[in-house]
Amino acid sequence: METLEAIKTRRSIRKFSDQPVEPEKLQAVLEAVQQAPSWSNRQCWSLVVVQDQDLRNRISELSFVESFFATYGYKSNPAQKGLAQAPIVLVACADPQQSGDLRGEQYYMADLGIASQNLMLAAHDLGLGTVFVGVFDEEQLKGLLGIPAHIRIVGLFPLGYPAGEAKGGPPRKPLSEFVHYGTW
Repeated sequence: METLEAIKTRRSIRKFSDQPVEPEKLQAVLEAVQQAPSWSNRQCWSLVVVQDQDLRNRISELSFVESFFATYGYKSNPAQKGLAQAPIVLVACADPQQSGDLRGEQYYMADLGIASQNLMLAAHDLGLGTVFVGVFDEEQLKGLLGIPAHIRIVGLFPLGYPAGEAKGGPPRKPLSEFVHYGTW
């Protein structure tokens, strides 16, 4: 698949089949993360690959933070079931001390954002699906997975074969609404 085609056709997948992910495909996704650019090539990320069903069930439970979702009128996290259903959950972490800090802005979030895009595009190219899940109880999740206190969990990525065909994506803003040439 060509890069631009992958960018235009990738969709967030929240429902997964029970088909296992081949080890070589998982390896290819992990290598895509490895190749991501980062602040001063610090590569501040770590991934926890979770394949155990009991752990995936518990991660799913920890992805519902009632106070957050109630604010937006949700009774559940739309991606919550996918975390338990997908054969793999990738827990994307960062060491803020290993990334840049400029004018009080920590760049580990940008580093993980770039790495996450690589992860999602590689998965799509391989016929796999995923979605970024950014709401979870970080402290409980750290305890569950033995993640050190100074490490930040940035996102969760259920990974597997989509259940059914991915439908067309949501409408996108026209370029004229966000592109400015020369000046704003």
